[in-house]
Amino acid sequence: MPHSRHDSIDLGAMIEGIERWVSIESPTADVAAVNRMIDRVAGDLGDVPVRLERLSGAPQFGDALAARTHEDGTGILVLSHLDTVHPLGTLETSPCRREEDRLYGPGIYDMKGGAYLAMDAFRRVARAKATRLPITYLFTPDEEVGSPWSRELIEREARRARYVLVTEPARDGGKVVTSRKGVGRFEAVATGVPAHSGSRHRDGRSAIDEMARQILAIAAMTDYARGITTNVGKVAGGTAPNVVSERCWISIDLRVPDAAAGEEMQAKILDLKPVDPDVKLVVTGGMNRPPFKQTPQSAALFRQAQKLARELGFDLKEAATTGGGSDGNFTAALGVPTLDGLGIDGDGAHTGWEHALVSSIEPRTLLMQRLLETLE
Repeated sequence: MPHSRHDSIDLGAMIEGIERWVSIESPTADVAAVNRMIDRVAGDLGDVPVRLERLSGAPQFGDALAARTHEDGTGILVLSHLDTVHPLGTLETSPCRREEDRLYGPGIYDMKGGAYLAMDAFRRVARAKATRLPITYLFTPDEEVGSPWSRELIEREARRARYVLVTEPARDGGKVVTSRKGVGRFEAVATGVPAHSGSRHRDGRSAIDEMARQILAIAAMTDYARGITTNVGKVAGGTAPNVVSERCWISIDLRVPDAAAGEEMQAKILDLKPVDPDVKLVVTGGMNRPPFKQTPQSAALFRQAQKLARELGFDLKEAATTGGGSDGNFTAALGVPTLDGLGIDGDGAHTGWEHALVSSIEPRTLLMQRLLETLE
């Protein structure tokens, strides 16, 4: 079987390509921005012998793009998301720049750097026709908000695949991810009785006071020993300083190590009751990413990656179970061997100091290339 490992990595061209992708800001909620990013990827794959399929979904999200080496079948499914959490204009305050081994830019670590290097590996393998299995590379637009539209698409493709490779960033100095916690998302709304806070204070029933008690109850559900965390990440409510608040809203994030804990915690959160009987409390939501548990098949996939890394001259390790969710949660839950965290190394996801390590570009591009060439 021919392969293209002798192709050298042009590091300068790789950095330029990554920066080109980062310069196209693509926050999930901005459909036009995400679609500009999809256009860019389609352009970068335009002269490659693959079939491109652009998929439109819900009107509130951008398109997805599937690139296929073969008309029929998927042996390997590669997953990258092109949306980021950073709002338009972030580049003005956090421009792309290089400082020694660090390459800075919004979304570069999570996950445009990893998506670009995997695309480059895919492009070279496809041109050389150096693959033993059909490959489908799926680029999605909504991962940062839980993949509400693309989940069905990802699961449909995964059911046809023997392996799934996810280009989320490396962890803790280059480790890949072989297990992740499950993720739950909830919203709670408290509705009280408004009143003037000076003249009619006694008549009011404060939604904010009620929600403050609920927030403490939710925080108390965190159990580090069991690997369960809860977080109230957003709060909104009230009318004015001199009004007993009628309404308060929160969003809740839950992370759990296994399905049983997910069911238990989902029931607890949905069963929250108001402390003040005169305030109405409505809680909605549930688990939106199942836990990603390692299986014997996914462990074997990791060992294959480890062997290939050794041949390339570096040592590949697996991270401890991470609290962050990814689209790999969906594919692993279907029983498809999934290897995650194959993207670029770096740090600072979702922050102003987000960066990738230049030194990780070549080894991780070559590792992805060798996986695409050798999996059978």
